[in-house]
Amino acid sequence: MWDLEFISEEDFENHVRKTIENYRESLKSMTLKDFNKNIIDPVKFAFDKALYGISWQELINNEITRQRDKTNNNYIGYFHQHIFKYIDKCIVPPNGKDGGWDVIYKNPDGLYFAPNDECDELVHTIYVEMKNKHNTMNSSSAERTYKKMQQQLCNDDDCACYLVEAIANDSQNIIWETTVDKKKVHHKRIRRVSIDQFYNIVTGQSDAFYTVCMKLPEIIAKVAPQMTNDKNVDDTVYSELKKEAKHYKAGDEDVNLTLAMYMLGFSSYLGFNGTN
Repeated sequence: MWDLEFISEEDFENHVRKTIENYRESLKSMTLKDFNKNIIDPVKFAFDKALYGISWQELINNEITRQRDKTNNNYIGYFHQHIFKYIDKCIVPPNGKDGGWDVIYKNPDGLYFAPNDECDELVHTIYVEMKNKHNTMNSSSAERTYKKMQQQLCNDDDCACYLVEAIANDSQNIIWETTVDKKKVHHKRIRRVSIDQFYNIVTGQSDAFYTVCMKLPEIIAKVAPQMTNDKNVDDTVYSELKKEAKHYKAGDEDVNLTLAMYMLGFSSYLGFNGTN
């Protein structure tokens, strides 16, 4: 029996399927060019190799895993955000549209934007910025987001703005206090809200997020086997790097591999650009 009242079984399965499709994109074979797409830090690699006592191949494989994991975190962000397009009264705007908000919740009957024991004021719209973890925003990003929320309140006095965090310190719906232009700021309608509390607000069901989490393994197990994956992951980063290392005569194989790694980030730098 399907016991989630706020989202249909079909919609839930479709959303899980799309998330898995995104996830599998990160499993495509990685070349040396892909590996160095954002330019690695070769000096960090030199320290890591020496201090962890591991081979270049293991170090490269660890970095490939780290890069994939970073990409997959974005796909988990997709899961948390886009599930709300299936929930009544919620809108997930296309990127850059409707002010660039992640989710907009509109309730024609009005709603309390804070716990009832703190607030007796109703609003009709909540604008949401969503983050996977509470600590993923640096100070400049937090300031930029807060200013965006301040501007929204200036444009619409019948709304509240939430920073919704999937992984928060606690279950919470609290005033967001931060620093803007070197001054501590806060506003009762700009709030930090854990995702369970946001689900509670938009569904009216206090354990809505819990029910999603409990249903998720079952749906993943059902959907994943239906999705064939005929792509064989064949990362060529290490073999390509070894091939590049053969061009250098700086020392033994390990030294030449080190130089090849340096060249990924420093090929145009003084001293490196004449290396052969």
